[in-house]
Amino acid sequence: MKIVVEATKTNLGKIFDFINKQLSSYSFSENTRSKINIGVEEIFINIANYAYGNEKGEVEIDCEIVGPPLKVEISFLDSGKKFDPLSYEEPDTTTSIENRKIGGLGILLTKKLMDDVEYQYIDGKNMIKIVKELN
Repeated sequence: MKIVVEATKTNLGKIFDFINKQLSSYSFSENTRSKINIGVEEIFINIANYAYGNEKGEVEIDCEIVGPPLKVEISFLDSGKKFDPLSYEEPDTTTSIENRKIGGLGILLTKKLMDDVEYQYIDGKNMIKIVKELN
């Protein structure tokens, strides 16, 4: 199933509703649900904040349940500027906050919470896919 929304932070609730509706007929832990929601939020907010600059743009979100083992695959497709968050230098979390470079914590968190995070640039579009086993 897919949904297309404008890439604005105000649409995060619509995306949560869409994802949770897709997941509603499956039984899995609340901990797993929280991890999925955090991953969705981190990816979408980054797109909303940075993909289109001052221009308006859309994000297509695709949510599929696959398996076995049962897992959710959520893809985000945008036509914003090309950006591979997986190639972004991971922040040094051992450095004090005052001395740390800004950025990178959201994708680091997403990579830790998800079972897989993939990026591709296809036909002028960014595609980020997050995958989480439903357990």
